[in-house]
Amino acid sequence: MPTVEIPSVLRPRTAGQVKIAVEAATVAEALEALCQQCPALRDQLFMQSGKLKRTVSIFLGEEDVRSDQGLA
Repeated sequence: MPTVEIPSVLRPRTAGQVKIAVEAATVAEALEALCQQCPALRDQLFMQSGKLKRTVSIFLGEEDVRSDQGLA
């Protein structure tokens, strides 16, 4: 089960949680599961169009996977 590490700036939107376990096979699924558990994160992570905001960095291990293809 993947674990999402929450940066300190977003922790107020996760009730202070530092790490959140999610059930997911892809980064996109992990982000969706995270937003289902912590709905206040959705506006911080995604634009109204559903695309990930440019200011959001997503790492899988040490690899930055911000592009749409990387989320799959």
